[in-house]
Amino acid sequence: MTNMQQVAGSPAIHKGGPKLTPIKAVVSIETVDRIDIRVGTIKKVEDVVGSDKLVKLTVSLGDISRTVIVGMKNERKDPREIEGRQALFVVNIQPRKMMGHMSEAMLFDIGYADGITPVLAVPERPVPDGTRAG
Repeated sequence: MTNMQQVAGSPAIHKGGPKLTPIKAVVSIETVDRIDIRVGTIKKVEDVVGSDKLVKLTVSLGDISRTVIVGMKNERKDPREIEGRQALFVVNIQPRKMMGHMSEAMLFDIGYADGITPVLAVPERPVPDGTRAG
């Protein structure tokens, strides 16, 4: 390991880079296999009335469409800039009601947990909506 040394459950030791949060506890491959992550295209972004941070995404996952409520209103100048973009979504998460709207999946983003302005987790090139990750 040239730039970083890491032991599961301990903080990363970086030489010259930002300090990351500790790696979570080890899970089995069977646990990972239970998470259904798919590519979806964000078709529409709408404000959630009465919320300072939530927006409602309409996402195409191929044969189905899902509503996803995300807290990105303050993370971008214009959340609508992600309309038409593909991203990764956890699609078998328990639906959850947020500000009167049912969220049926979870957007996979990068950075929020580490205090970095989040960015979308995206495929390197377009793939059919509904394509599974993993």
